[in-house]
Amino acid sequence: MRPVLLAVDGNSLLHRSFHAHAGTGARAPDGTPVWAVRGLVSQIARAVARVGARGVVIGFDDHPNNDRKKRWPDYKATRLPKPPELIVQLTTAVGVLRTLGLHVVVAPGLEADDVVASAARTATAAGWDTVVVTSDRDSFALISDTTRVLRLITGGVDASPVLTPARLHTLTGVYPHQYREFAALRGDSSDNLTGVSGIGAKTASRLLAELGSVESALAQPQATVAVLGPAAAARLSTPAARAVFARNIELMTPVADIDLGLDLTGGGPGCLPLPEAPLRAGLTAAGLFGMERATVAAMCDQPVELGVDSPGVHWLMSEDAHLDLLISHDEPAPTAVAVAAEPVQGTLF
Repeated sequence: MRPVLLAVDGNSLLHRSFHAHAGTGARAPDGTPVWAVRGLVSQIARAVARVGARGVVIGFDDHPNNDRKKRWPDYKATRLPKPPELIVQLTTAVGVLRTLGLHVVVAPGLEADDVVASAARTATAAGWDTVVVTSDRDSFALISDTTRVLRLITGGVDASPVLTPARLHTLTGVYPHQYREFAALRGDSSDNLTGVSGIGAKTASRLLAELGSVESALAQPQATVAVLGPAAAARLSTPAARAVFARNIELMTPVADIDLGLDLTGGGPGCLPLPEAPLRAGLTAAGLFGMERATVAAMCDQPVELGVDSPGVHWLMSEDAHLDLLISHDEPAPTAVAVAAEPVQGTLF
């Protein structure tokens, strides 16, 4: 079995933990808020244990120097200001994770999405498989025969699905190589990226399923009319629609050639297991008390390779109404949902 690299979207997981654990108000002895950092470390440890990872890399945004923001000032402009406690923990998390011995990358001018995309490419070149851990949809385009996405939903790591090419198609109607075009047509309100006017998720899915790509659709106007109808086909062909689509593709395409400083073949940076003593000392120094046993078991012991699905967890809900837990309300519901009668067993890939 090929070794597995866990590529973690640090910003995504920290944000989830910040809101999920805010009620605990956990702080270090010096008063520094740590509830989000605590949740992040816990999620990483659980994900390592679940997939039997032999390596971990965690990416964070270089928020003050975002290259995409410089090129497109409206990018993510509608997001609310971060609470002070979240800003503190975004900074704290990077230092804590590095102290624990984990490999953290903040690429100048880039985002966590770029780090995980580069991690997947690096792992494939080294003969490894990758599991991307995120609550974001942007990484769906990375899914392949060697890369899966553990998409965090309500219930945490153990209740979340590992998305494969087939499972992504069941959920969205498109395959991974089409997903970025699908997202560019639909738009992404969380990033303040409008989609092509009149082309929602269901229409985008139908277009790509029938014609393969936007380029193919534009080259076959009559076929596009047959699939979409004359009104939607006309909207897709306008200069304004082409400009929106091109902008979205540019902003949604990750940088996948960052030198992450990983050494997957020599057992260096990014590899597990970690030395136990520094990890324990790091947890104590950060005020993350009571986490030693589970974290050490996941990251310091030799990992145990598990199956895709945790015991008792179905990878798909039986009701279409629950699919928003896996994707979101604006994804097209599949016409047929394949649900395993029993949890799927077997190897990760």
